[in-house]
Amino acid sequence: MALMPVADALKAVLEGAAALGEETVALDDAVHRTLARDAVAQRTQPPADMSAMDGYAVRAADASLNARLKVVGEVAAGKPFGKTIGTNEAARIFTGGVIPSGADAVVIQEDTARDGDIVVINEAARPSRHIRKAGIDFREGDIVIAKGTLLSDRHLALAASANHPRLVVYRRPKVAILATGDELVMPGKTPGPGQIVYSNGFALRPLMRAAGADIIDLGVAADTMDATTAAISKALELNADVLVTTGGASVGEHDLVKRALESEGTQMSFWRIAMRPGKPMMSGQLGTMRVLGLPGNPVSSYVCGFLFVVPLIRALSGASIIEHPLETAVLARDLAANDMRQDYLRARLDVGDDGRLLATPVNHQDSSLVANLALANALIVRPPRAPAASKGDPCRVLRLPR
Repeated sequence: MALMPVADALKAVLEGAAALGEETVALDDAVHRTLARDAVAQRTQPPADMSAMDGYAVRAADASLNARLKVVGEVAAGKPFGKTIGTNEAARIFTGGVIPSGADAVVIQEDTARDGDIVVINEAARPSRHIRKAGIDFREGDIVIAKGTLLSDRHLALAASANHPRLVVYRRPKVAILATGDELVMPGKTPGPGQIVYSNGFALRPLMRAAGADIIDLGVAADTMDATTAAISKALELNADVLVTTGGASVGEHDLVKRALESEGTQMSFWRIAMRPGKPMMSGQLGTMRVLGLPGNPVSSYVCGFLFVVPLIRALSGASIIEHPLETAVLARDLAANDMRQDYLRARLDVGDDGRLLATPVNHQDSSLVANLALANALIVRPPRAPAASKGDPCRVLRLPR
Protein backbone atom coordinates (compact mmCIF):
# COMPACT_ATOMS: atom_id res chain seq x y z
CA MET A 1 0.00 0.00 0.00
CA ALA A 2 1.38 3.43 -0.98
CA LEU A 3 1.99 5.92 1.78
CA MET A 4 -0.71 8.62 1.97
CA PRO A 5 0.46 12.25 1.63
CA VAL A 6 0.05 14.32 4.79
CA ALA A 7 -2.44 16.76 3.25
CA ASP A 8 -4.65 13.88 2.07
CA ALA A 9 -4.45 12.23 5.48
CA LEU A 10 -5.54 15.41 7.27
CA LYS A 11 -8.39 15.85 4.80
CA ALA A 12 -9.52 12.28 5.54
CA VAL A 13 -9.34 12.85 9.31
CA LEU A 14 -11.43 16.03 9.06
CA GLU A 15 -13.96 14.73 6.53
CA GLY A 16 -17.45 15.29 7.89
CA ALA A 17 -16.16 16.67 11.20
CA ALA A 18 -18.54 19.34 12.47
CA ALA A 19 -19.48 20.95 15.74
CA LEU A 20 -21.19 18.65 18.22
CA GLY A 21 -24.37 19.58 20.11
CA GLU A 22 -24.92 22.77 22.08
CA GLU A 23 -24.99 23.18 25.84
CA THR A 24 -25.49 26.12 28.20
CA VAL A 25 -22.74 26.70 30.76
CA ALA A 26 -22.01 29.24 33.48
CA LEU A 27 -19.49 31.94 32.56
CA ASP A 28 -16.84 30.40 34.81
CA ASP A 29 -17.05 27.21 32.73
CA ALA A 30 -17.08 28.89 29.33
CA VAL A 31 -13.42 29.88 28.89
CA HIS A 32 -11.76 28.22 25.89
CA ARG A 33 -15.16 27.00 24.67
CA THR A 34 -16.60 27.93 21.26
CA LEU A 35 -19.70 30.12 21.30
CA ALA A 36 -22.61 28.37 19.58
CA ARG A 37 -24.97 31.38 19.35
CA ASP A 38 -24.40 35.11 19.08
CA ALA A 39 -24.24 36.80 22.48
CA VAL A 40 -26.52 39.84 22.32
CA ALA A 41 -26.20 42.66 24.84
CA GLN A 42 -29.02 42.63 27.38
CA ARG A 43 -28.26 46.19 28.46
CA THR A 44 -26.53 49.40 27.35
CA GLN A 45 -23.04 50.07 28.71
CA PRO A 46 -22.67 52.56 30.21
CA PRO A 47 -26.41 52.95 30.75
CA ALA A 48 -26.12 56.74 31.08
CA ASP A 49 -23.52 59.46 30.62
CA MET A 50 -20.99 58.91 33.41
CA SER A 51 -17.95 60.64 34.79
CA ALA A 52 -14.58 59.20 33.79
CA MET A 53 -12.76 61.04 36.60
CA ASP A 54 -13.12 62.42 40.10
CA GLY A 55 -13.94 66.13 39.94
CA TYR A 56 -16.91 68.44 39.40
CA ALA A 57 -19.82 68.15 37.01
CA VAL A 58 -20.39 71.57 35.44
CA ARG A 59 -21.94 73.49 32.57
CA ALA A 60 -18.98 74.15 30.23
CA ALA A 61 -20.34 77.61 29.41
CA ASP A 62 -19.99 78.57 33.11
CA ALA A 63 -16.70 76.85 33.91
CA SER A 64 -14.21 79.25 32.33
CA LEU A 65 -10.75 79.86 33.78
CA ASN A 66 -10.96 81.27 37.34
CA ALA A 67 -14.75 80.89 37.44
CA ARG A 68 -16.27 80.41 40.88
CA LEU A 69 -19.15 77.94 40.97
CA LYS A 70 -21.43 76.99 43.83
CA VAL A 71 -21.27 73.30 44.82
CA VAL A 72 -24.88 72.17 45.18
CA GLY A 73 -24.42 68.45 45.86
CA GLU A 74 -22.46 65.27 45.40
CA VAL A 75 -22.69 62.37 42.91
CA ALA A 76 -21.17 59.00 43.79
CA ALA A 77 -21.16 55.84 41.68
CA GLY A 78 -24.52 54.13 42.08
CA LYS A 79 -26.09 57.24 43.65
CA PRO A 80 -27.43 59.57 40.92
CA PHE A 81 -28.02 63.24 41.66
CA GLY A 82 -31.75 64.05 41.52
CA LYS A 83 -31.42 67.74 40.68
CA THR A 84 -30.50 69.83 37.67
CA ILE A 85 -27.25 71.79 37.57
CA GLY A 86 -28.14 75.42 37.03
CA THR A 87 -26.19 78.47 35.95
CA ASN A 88 -22.89 78.90 37.84
CA GLU A 89 -23.47 75.66 39.76
CA ALA A 90 -21.41 72.45 40.09
CA ALA A 91 -21.77 69.04 41.70
CA ARG A 92 -18.92 67.12 43.28
CA ILE A 93 -18.72 63.90 41.24
CA PHE A 94 -16.73 60.69 41.50
CA THR A 95 -15.62 58.22 38.81
CA GLY A 96 -18.64 56.23 37.61
CA GLY A 97 -21.14 58.79 38.81
CA VAL A 98 -24.07 59.63 36.50
CA ILE A 99 -23.71 63.09 34.95
CA PRO A 100 -26.50 65.27 36.43
CA SER A 101 -29.07 66.91 34.23
CA GLY A 102 -27.83 70.29 33.03
CA ALA A 103 -24.13 69.40 33.24
CA ASP A 104 -22.14 68.73 30.06
CA ALA A 105 -18.54 68.47 31.28
CA VAL A 106 -16.35 67.37 34.17
CA VAL A 107 -13.45 69.39 35.53
CA ILE A 108 -11.01 67.03 37.22
CA GLN A 109 -10.23 67.55 40.87
CA GLU A 110 -6.60 68.46 40.17
CA ASP A 111 -7.74 71.45 38.08
CA THR A 112 -9.86 72.99 40.84
CA ALA A 113 -9.54 74.57 44.26
CA ARG A 114 -12.21 74.35 46.96
CA ASP A 115 -13.30 77.32 49.04
CA GLY A 116 -16.12 76.16 51.31
CA ASP A 117 -19.15 75.58 49.09
CA ILE A 118 -17.39 77.28 46.17
CA VAL A 119 -15.16 75.51 43.63
CA VAL A 120 -12.62 77.59 41.72
CA ILE A 121 -11.93 76.43 38.14
CA ASN A 122 -8.20 76.46 37.33
CA GLU A 123 -8.58 75.01 33.81
CA ALA A 124 -11.51 75.87 31.58
CA ALA A 125 -14.02 73.08 30.92
CA ARG A 126 -14.77 71.75 27.45
CA PRO A 127 -18.12 70.15 26.47
CA SER A 128 -18.10 66.34 26.91
CA ARG A 129 -14.66 66.46 28.53
CA HIS A 130 -14.11 63.48 30.94
CA ILE A 131 -17.58 62.06 30.22
CA ARG A 132 -18.21 58.49 29.12
CA LYS A 133 -21.24 58.73 26.86
CA ALA A 134 -24.12 56.28 27.27
CA GLY A 135 -23.59 53.25 25.01
CA ILE A 136 -19.98 54.07 24.13
CA ASP A 137 -19.07 50.45 24.97
CA PHE A 138 -22.17 48.71 23.55
CA ARG A 139 -25.92 49.14 23.33
CA GLU A 140 -28.77 46.79 24.17
CA GLY A 141 -29.36 44.49 21.19
CA ASP A 142 -25.80 44.71 19.87
CA ILE A 143 -24.04 41.41 19.05
CA VAL A 144 -21.14 41.69 21.47
CA ILE A 145 -19.62 38.22 20.80
CA ALA A 146 -20.21 36.43 17.50
CA LYS A 147 -21.08 32.77 17.12
CA GLY A 148 -17.94 30.70 16.50
CA THR A 149 -15.72 32.79 18.80
CA LEU A 150 -13.24 30.86 20.93
CA LEU A 151 -13.97 32.42 24.30
CA SER A 152 -11.09 34.04 26.16
CA ASP A 153 -11.06 35.52 29.64
CA ARG A 154 -11.71 38.94 28.07
CA HIS A 155 -14.79 37.62 26.28
CA LEU A 156 -16.16 36.40 29.60
CA ALA A 157 -15.76 39.88 31.07
CA LEU A 158 -17.64 41.29 28.08
CA ALA A 159 -20.42 38.70 28.41
CA ALA A 160 -20.80 39.51 32.10
CA SER A 161 -20.95 43.24 31.37
CA ALA A 162 -23.66 42.53 28.79
CA ASN A 163 -25.60 40.77 31.59
CA HIS A 164 -25.11 37.16 30.51
CA PRO A 165 -24.66 34.79 33.49
CA ARG A 166 -24.48 31.83 31.06
CA LEU A 167 -23.52 31.24 27.42
CA VAL A 168 -24.52 28.66 24.82
CA VAL A 169 -21.41 26.81 23.65
CA TYR A 170 -20.62 23.72 21.61
CA ARG A 171 -20.14 20.50 23.53
CA ARG A 172 -16.58 19.42 24.13
CA PRO A 173 -15.72 16.22 22.25
CA LYS A 174 -15.00 13.22 24.47
CA VAL A 175 -11.61 11.82 23.54
CA ALA A 176 -10.61 8.41 24.91
CA ILE A 177 -6.88 7.71 25.03
CA LEU A 178 -5.63 4.11 25.04
CA ALA A 179 -1.99 3.10 25.26
CA THR A 180 -0.87 -0.40 24.36
CA GLY A 181 2.28 -2.35 25.11
CA ASP A 182 3.58 -4.96 27.56
CA GLU A 183 6.78 -2.94 27.77
CA LEU A 184 5.13 0.08 29.42
CA VAL A 185 5.22 0.88 33.14
CA MET A 186 3.87 3.99 34.83
CA PRO A 187 6.14 6.79 36.14
CA GLY A 188 7.39 5.99 39.63
CA LYS A 189 7.64 2.25 38.96
CA THR A 190 10.92 0.43 38.40
CA PRO A 191 11.02 -0.91 34.82
CA GLY A 192 11.85 -4.58 34.43
CA PRO A 193 14.14 -5.98 31.74
CA GLY A 194 13.16 -4.53 28.36
CA GLN A 195 10.50 -2.24 29.83
CA ILE A 196 10.22 1.55 29.52
CA VAL A 197 8.37 4.25 31.43
CA TYR A 198 5.14 5.36 29.76
CA SER A 199 5.18 9.05 28.80
CA ASN A 200 2.93 9.57 25.77
CA GLY A 201 -0.30 10.18 27.67
CA PHE A 202 1.29 12.88 29.83
CA ALA A 203 1.86 14.97 26.70
CA LEU A 204 -1.26 14.01 24.76
CA ARG A 205 -3.80 14.61 27.52
CA PRO A 206 -2.90 18.29 28.14
CA LEU A 207 -2.43 18.85 24.40
CA MET A 208 -5.96 17.62 23.73
CA ARG A 209 -7.52 19.35 26.74
CA ALA A 210 -6.05 22.64 25.54
CA ALA A 211 -7.61 22.01 22.12
CA GLY A 212 -11.02 21.68 23.78
CA ALA A 213 -11.52 17.98 24.59
CA ASP A 214 -12.81 16.17 27.64
CA ILE A 215 -10.43 13.26 28.25
CA ILE A 216 -11.24 9.65 29.05
CA ASP A 217 -8.07 7.84 30.11
CA LEU A 218 -8.31 4.13 29.29
CA GLY A 219 -4.84 3.39 30.66
CA VAL A 220 -2.49 0.82 29.14
CA ALA A 221 -3.74 -2.39 27.50
CA ALA A 222 -1.60 -5.52 27.34
CA ASP A 223 -0.46 -6.80 23.95
CA THR A 224 -3.33 -9.24 23.55
CA MET A 225 -6.39 -9.14 21.32
CA ASP A 226 -8.68 -9.62 24.32
CA ALA A 227 -7.22 -6.69 26.27
CA THR A 228 -7.17 -4.40 23.23
CA THR A 229 -10.71 -5.17 22.08
CA ALA A 230 -12.00 -4.82 25.66
CA ALA A 231 -10.53 -1.31 25.82
CA ILE A 232 -12.06 -0.40 22.46
CA SER A 233 -15.45 -1.63 23.70
CA LYS A 234 -15.00 0.50 26.84
CA ALA A 235 -14.50 3.61 24.71
CA LEU A 236 -17.77 2.84 22.90
CA GLU A 237 -19.61 2.26 26.18
CA LEU A 238 -18.42 5.65 27.46
CA ASN A 239 -19.74 7.35 24.29
CA ALA A 240 -16.35 8.61 23.21
CA ASP A 241 -16.47 10.82 20.13
CA VAL A 242 -12.86 9.99 19.34
CA LEU A 243 -10.62 7.07 20.32
CA VAL A 244 -6.89 7.82 20.20
CA THR A 245 -4.56 4.86 20.55
CA THR A 246 -0.79 4.98 20.96
CA GLY A 247 1.45 2.09 20.01
CA GLY A 248 0.66 -1.16 18.28
CA ALA A 249 0.14 0.54 14.93
CA SER A 250 3.12 -0.88 13.05
CA VAL A 251 3.58 -4.21 11.23
CA GLY A 252 5.02 -6.51 13.90
CA GLU A 253 3.32 -9.61 15.30
CA HIS A 254 2.68 -7.80 18.58
CA ASP A 255 1.21 -4.72 16.92
CA LEU A 256 -2.43 -5.63 17.43
CA VAL A 257 -4.32 -2.33 17.39
CA LYS A 258 -5.21 -2.32 13.69
CA ARG A 259 -6.35 -5.95 13.81
CA ALA A 260 -8.36 -5.35 16.99
CA LEU A 261 -10.05 -2.26 15.55
CA GLU A 262 -10.96 -4.05 12.34
CA SER A 263 -12.26 -7.06 14.24
CA GLU A 264 -14.66 -4.69 16.05
CA GLY A 265 -15.91 -3.27 12.76
CA THR A 266 -13.72 -0.20 12.23
CA GLN A 267 -13.68 1.09 8.67
CA MET A 268 -10.13 2.26 8.01
CA SER A 269 -9.63 5.34 5.86
CA PHE A 270 -5.83 5.08 5.82
CA TRP A 271 -2.89 3.35 7.44
CA ARG A 272 0.64 4.70 7.08
CA ILE A 273 1.49 8.26 6.02
CA ALA A 274 4.33 9.73 3.99
CA MET A 275 5.69 11.70 6.93
CA ARG A 276 8.50 11.57 9.44
CA PRO A 277 8.07 11.10 12.33
CA GLY A 278 4.71 9.30 12.34
CA LYS A 279 4.67 6.96 9.33
CA PRO A 280 2.63 4.13 11.00
CA MET A 281 -0.43 6.26 11.78
CA MET A 282 -3.99 5.15 10.98
CA SER A 283 -7.48 6.59 10.92
CA GLY A 284 -10.95 5.11 10.73
CA GLN A 285 -14.53 5.11 11.95
CA LEU A 286 -16.20 2.69 14.37
CA GLY A 287 -19.90 3.49 14.42
CA THR A 288 -20.13 7.15 15.40
CA MET A 289 -16.69 7.08 17.03
CA ARG A 290 -13.71 8.36 15.09
CA VAL A 291 -10.47 6.44 15.59
CA LEU A 292 -6.92 7.73 15.30
CA GLY A 293 -4.07 5.28 15.87
CA LEU A 294 -0.83 7.06 16.72
CA PRO A 295 2.64 5.49 16.72
CA GLY A 296 4.17 4.43 20.01
CA ASN A 297 7.44 6.34 19.81
CA PRO A 298 6.99 9.45 21.99
CA VAL A 299 7.98 12.05 19.38
CA SER A 300 5.92 10.37 16.64
CA SER A 301 2.95 10.13 18.99
CA TYR A 302 3.14 13.80 19.94
CA VAL A 303 3.73 15.14 16.43
CA CYS A 304 0.80 13.10 15.05
CA GLY A 305 -1.37 14.23 17.95
CA PHE A 306 -0.48 17.84 17.25
CA LEU A 307 -0.94 17.61 13.47
CA PHE A 308 -4.08 15.46 13.30
CA VAL A 309 -5.89 15.06 16.63
CA VAL A 310 -5.82 18.74 17.59
CA PRO A 311 -7.43 19.92 14.31
CA LEU A 312 -10.07 17.18 14.66
CA ILE A 313 -10.90 18.31 18.20
CA ARG A 314 -11.14 21.90 17.02
CA ALA A 315 -13.52 20.92 14.21
CA LEU A 316 -15.74 18.92 16.58
CA SER A 317 -15.67 21.83 19.05
CA GLY A 318 -16.99 24.29 16.46
CA ALA A 319 -13.78 26.32 16.29
CA SER A 320 -13.40 28.69 13.35
CA ILE A 321 -9.64 28.07 13.06
CA ILE A 322 -8.97 24.38 12.50
CA GLU A 323 -5.49 23.90 11.06
CA HIS A 324 -2.18 25.14 12.48
CA PRO A 325 -0.87 28.26 10.71
CA LEU A 326 2.46 28.02 8.90
CA GLU A 327 5.00 30.80 9.39
CA THR A 328 8.19 31.73 7.57
CA ALA A 329 11.58 31.62 9.29
CA VAL A 330 15.23 31.31 8.25
CA LEU A 331 17.43 28.31 8.93
CA ALA A 332 20.16 28.62 11.54
CA ARG A 333 22.16 25.77 9.97
CA ASP A 334 22.39 23.66 6.82
CA LEU A 335 19.96 20.81 6.11
CA ALA A 336 20.47 17.78 3.87
CA ALA A 337 18.09 16.94 1.03
CA ASN A 338 14.85 15.22 2.03
CA ASP A 339 13.51 11.85 0.83
CA MET A 340 9.95 11.00 -0.29
CA ARG A 341 8.37 11.68 3.13
CA GLN A 342 7.31 15.06 4.51
CA ASP A 343 9.61 15.89 7.40
CA TYR A 344 8.74 17.61 10.68
CA LEU A 345 12.03 18.56 12.30
CA ARG A 346 11.99 19.55 15.95
CA ALA A 347 13.52 23.00 16.29
CA ARG A 348 14.10 26.02 18.48
CA LEU A 349 12.43 29.17 17.18
CA ASP A 350 13.98 32.47 18.24
CA VAL A 351 14.05 36.07 17.02
CA GLY A 352 17.35 36.86 15.28
CA ASP A 353 19.31 40.09 15.55
CA ASP A 354 17.67 41.26 12.34
CA GLY A 355 14.16 40.70 13.76
CA ARG A 356 13.45 37.62 11.63
CA LEU A 357 12.43 34.26 13.07
CA LEU A 358 15.42 31.94 13.31
CA ALA A 359 14.81 28.16 13.27
CA THR A 360 17.50 25.90 14.72
CA PRO A 361 16.88 22.14 14.33
CA VAL A 362 17.75 20.11 17.41
CA ASN A 363 20.85 17.96 16.97
CA HIS A 364 19.21 14.53 16.93
CA GLN A 365 15.83 13.89 15.28
CA ASP A 366 15.24 10.29 16.38
CA SER A 367 11.55 9.72 17.18
CA SER A 368 12.30 8.26 20.62
CA LEU A 369 14.17 11.30 22.02
CA VAL A 370 11.86 13.00 24.51
CA ALA A 371 14.54 15.40 25.80
CA ASN A 372 14.92 16.96 22.35
CA LEU A 373 11.15 17.18 21.97
CA ALA A 374 11.00 19.12 25.25
CA LEU A 375 13.70 21.51 23.99
CA ALA A 376 11.77 22.26 20.80
CA ASN A 377 9.11 24.94 20.43
CA ALA A 378 8.48 24.51 16.71
CA LEU A 379 8.53 22.08 13.81
CA ILE A 380 10.36 22.83 10.57
CA VAL A 381 8.20 21.48 7.74
CA ARG A 382 10.13 20.06 4.77
CA PRO A 383 8.13 18.74 1.82
CA PRO A 384 8.95 15.45 0.12
CA ARG A 385 12.14 15.52 -1.95
CA ALA A 386 13.06 19.00 -0.74
CA PRO A 387 16.59 19.86 -1.93
CA ALA A 388 19.42 20.57 0.46
CA ALA A 389 19.05 23.92 2.22
CA SER A 390 21.70 26.28 3.55
CA LYS A 391 21.95 28.38 6.65
CA GLY A 392 19.98 31.60 6.03
CA ASP A 393 17.56 30.01 3.59
CA PRO A 394 13.84 30.52 4.25
CA CYS A 395 11.85 27.65 5.75
CA ARG A 396 8.29 26.99 6.89
CA VAL A 397 7.57 26.35 10.56
CA LEU A 398 4.72 25.40 12.87
CA ARG A 399 4.84 26.70 16.43
CA LEU A 400 4.28 24.09 19.12
CA PRO A 401 2.00 24.93 22.08
CA ARG A 402 3.62 26.91 24.87
